[in-house]
Amino acid sequence: MTDMNPDGHRVGCPCCSPYLWGVTRPHEPGLSRRGFFGAGAALTATALSVLSGKKADAAGISALAFAAPAFTTGETRRDKADAAGTTLYRGGIIRTMNEKMPLAGAVAVRGGRILAVGSEEDVTARAGSDARIVDLGGRTMLPGFIDCHGHICITALLMGFRNLAPKPAGPIGSIRDIQRELAIYRDETNGGRGGWLLGANYDDSLLEEKRAITRSDLDEISTEQPILVYHASLHVVVVNSCALSLLGISAETPDPQGGVIRRWPGTREPNGILEEGAITLALPRLPQPTPEELLDLLDKVQGQYAAWGITTAQDGATRRPDYDLLTLAASRDRLRLDVVAYPFFTHMDDLASGDIEMRRDYNGLKFGGVKLMLDGSPQAKTAWLTEPYEVVPAGFSSDYSGYRIVDDETAAKLVDDAFERGWQVYAHCNGDAAADQFIGAIAKATEKHGLSDRRSTVIHAQTLREDQLDLMKKLGVMPSYFVSHTFYWGDWHRDSVLGARRGARISPVRSTIDRGMRYTLHNDSPVVPSDCRMLLWSATNRKTRSDKILGPEQRITAHEALRGITLDAAYQHFEDDIKGSIEEGKLADLVILEEDPETVAVDTLRDLTVVETIKRGETIFRV
Repeated sequence: MTDMNPDGHRVGCPCCSPYLWGVTRPHEPGLSRRGFFGAGAALTATALSVLSGKKADAAGISALAFAAPAFTTGETRRDKADAAGTTLYRGGIIRTMNEKMPLAGAVAVRGGRILAVGSEEDVTARAGSDARIVDLGGRTMLPGFIDCHGHICITALLMGFRNLAPKPAGPIGSIRDIQRELAIYRDETNGGRGGWLLGANYDDSLLEEKRAITRSDLDEISTEQPILVYHASLHVVVVNSCALSLLGISAETPDPQGGVIRRWPGTREPNGILEEGAITLALPRLPQPTPEELLDLLDKVQGQYAAWGITTAQDGATRRPDYDLLTLAASRDRLRLDVVAYPFFTHMDDLASGDIEMRRDYNGLKFGGVKLMLDGSPQAKTAWLTEPYEVVPAGFSSDYSGYRIVDDETAAKLVDDAFERGWQVYAHCNGDAAADQFIGAIAKATEKHGLSDRRSTVIHAQTLREDQLDLMKKLGVMPSYFVSHTFYWGDWHRDSVLGARRGARISPVRSTIDRGMRYTLHNDSPVVPSDCRMLLWSATNRKTRSDKILGPEQRITAHEALRGITLDAAYQHFEDDIKGSIEEGKLADLVILEEDPETVAVDTLRDLTVVETIKRGETIFRV
């Protein structure tokens, strides 16, 4: 990080991301901000396009209008659901998330939708004598869980890599564990993918050794085949000596613009760590999955989501390769879950010139609006705060408080354009300064266009202040909280990122509820797994990895946490008329748990047992 100007480009900025640097440069003379972002519509995903088997095509940058997906003829999964018979569920605890009828004795499902909800006697009569009877056996039925912010396409891509995440998201506690897992990957894949050993989600801050891995650590696995490991942030990769040689990276190789080749101290010799723009030196040489392999990876992710009780997923910053994968899956009837996509803001003009209709269901794929990015991440100390970091990164002044991604004028224009087109707008705002920028842009656009039911959403919302929540309520803006941060990085936030006072307020869900506001909870996969049980546990306990409670006054009840992944999550997607609660006429999206989350000890919520997940009346997971 060499640019000390908080208004400039740095780590975490999409302009400076390694996905772009191989093709164009933000600081090149003659390239306007608008022109750069226009080019970025295709190129922000260079890294992902390599993995999806697509090369960046500079000649095609200006021809990326999003077209409605075309579908093959034939009966789809949803057609079959619409034609299905009647199933009656009874004999358990049915929590509807409908305030008018919180508990029900039975539920009848027909044609993929809920036919009746109520007493067992009434529902049995409506279901008819030919209904299939399912005895819940005392288990608990709830509406299907909704992943209201995540990145299912990136998650699918990384499923082809060895999982090197720290416990409990993965098996890693030490560098030795990383070496062991990559060796297992080599054996299980008969030498890796295309001759490469590939790993993802390693996090040096949680290793026993408390240091970053280098080429020397990877060389202990092999010096004869290339190895590449992605950091959990996706902003750093580590390669071994064989890969460095294959890539032509040596002591004479200069740092690429916007990137850093880390060196051994006191020398020019690369140590294997490639940051930001330097990642593009490696990505073009990686093996490329075929579209069929990508569909298989997406199937695998959907199976994992279904095992966690999720019936609706999100792709929360869709770029062109993600669009291609999702539309291909929809056309092949491979979407077992519903997916709501929010294209990245660099695609706004593309969307406007295409024929994609927002919030229309394309065989399980829906486009909800657009996603802005206004700052970085708190754990990486790139979120834009109004007060300095508790411990500033090395090399920065004591008043360092992160940085913005776009200026206020650009943010206001992006929001105004979304309002003008009637699109819902999400904004990634981890820091309270970024939230100030977004709320200010919303206020300005609202003054011009008037109040309306737009459901604009602050994504992550980690450091929202009380005064900001007051303004958000007035403007009808929702927060979506990455509340599992309290566990995964809670100690880090308290001790190094925000300090005790601000750290205790991270993800202020209780403050939101006390104002009568709607809110959602999310995991932001692949940053952490999209296991909604972890959200329930984190929101109710707020325990860190060291078993300390971070901000006990912000804890909420299990029922309130469930709202954040069911009814309010459906509301955020403009789907509360068909999802989020067990009510007559809504989709039969259901999950059956062994335990009742509202009566078990809150400390056990992350250990709930998902017995069955039902999508439009079809069982998509069963133990």
